[in-house]
Amino acid sequence: MGYIDQILEAVKAINSGEGEFLQAVGEVLESLRPVIEGNEALYKKEAILEQLVEPDRLVSFKVPWVDDSGNVQVNRGYRAQFNNAIGPYKGGLRFRENVTASIIKFLGFEQIFKNALTGLPIGGGKGGSDFDPKGKSDREVMAFCKSFMMELYRHIGADIDVPAGDIGVGAREIGYLYGAYKRLTHESVGILTGKGLSYGGSLTRKEATGYGLLYFTQVMLLANGHQMAGKSAVISGSGNVAIYAAEKAMSLGAVVIAMSDSGGYIHDPSGIDLDAVKEIKEVRRGRLYEYLETHPKAVYATGKSIWHVPCDIALPCATQNELDLEDAKTLVLNGVLAVAEGANMPTTMEAVHFLQSQGVLYAPGKASNAGGVAVSALEMSQNSQRLSWSFEEVDQRLSGIMAGIFKKAEAAAIKYGQPGDYLLGANIAAFERVVEAMLAQGV
Repeated sequence: MGYIDQILEAVKAINSGEGEFLQAVGEVLESLRPVIEGNEALYKKEAILEQLVEPDRLVSFKVPWVDDSGNVQVNRGYRAQFNNAIGPYKGGLRFRENVTASIIKFLGFEQIFKNALTGLPIGGGKGGSDFDPKGKSDREVMAFCKSFMMELYRHIGADIDVPAGDIGVGAREIGYLYGAYKRLTHESVGILTGKGLSYGGSLTRKEATGYGLLYFTQVMLLANGHQMAGKSAVISGSGNVAIYAAEKAMSLGAVVIAMSDSGGYIHDPSGIDLDAVKEIKEVRRGRLYEYLETHPKAVYATGKSIWHVPCDIALPCATQNELDLEDAKTLVLNGVLAVAEGANMPTTMEAVHFLQSQGVLYAPGKASNAGGVAVSALEMSQNSQRLSWSFEEVDQRLSGIMAGIFKKAEAAAIKYGQPGDYLLGANIAAFERVVEAMLAQGV
């Protein structure tokens, strides 16, 4: 049994029942076979894979808080600090009812490679809680955030671990978390990213993941002889990533014809009215079916996948494993040209393999959605220098970083004999950077 197969068996035995984490590890290690097999003796001697698949630490803690009725509620919090070979741990906090140790570990493991691809000095980590902010009052969210930070602050620092937002953690939650950290430590440092502009945040951070996704997709299309202009796009989700992916897609000449939320999806063949979606989701915090109130010619569908809508470009921006093999077959049948991930691991491995086998351009999330963490790292730089850069300067840096990520993935895929396999290329390019740092620093 080869080194990779030994590690995969060991990971399955140690982490049984953690499906998301096992999926992430399997995807990465399988794609690393060409580089591992060429250096197996060294990597095995230094236990490189054993070190990569085990977090430096995984912290789990209770989070008691008082709701508006005066009742005590208890949630569970997590922080996974996976690898800091190239810089401080960096990764978001996710507040959602389905958060488990498996999901936090999968996200933290993915973050190692995503962060390495940016070329910036940041390591991989992730955290969160099974607390769901939806339907909670501002006071309840603040109470939870204060309690969550009472434990988290012990494990983070501007040069140790810098969390950010993720699903369920937006500007409101970051503000409460940052305020709690300051009260606990008496420090005003760049300990969180995604902060408000009035207290150390960066311009372009809100737009970064969505914009970055389209910058990557545009470069990928151009490298394969296609243009973004005139293409139809379907985007799952209607949160921050999806909204700003739609905004940038439209500015690049694409027509966004469908978006979704947890209730269903809207299909507007003439092109989604993004201002209406922003009003519903960002201002009123409403549901997408409200779009029909002002756009009666659009269709709102429930009970079936958004990937049934024919399109040239599919952008899954909602959550993990939302696009499965049957969805992939439907997309291919309808002539899809490219699938680029705005969420983390939104496409199942069976679907990925099918898309690639059919010649569909596939951009893995660890490469295509790295714009958010890239601008988070730029926010860290601005905080360290006590500076604030313009929107245009940050956006230009973001565009350059995303183009650089594509070039790294493309070059690694070509080097290892799999041109066009950007999943393999991204994993190998990131792995080589992290391992070089690990070997240089010793055990």
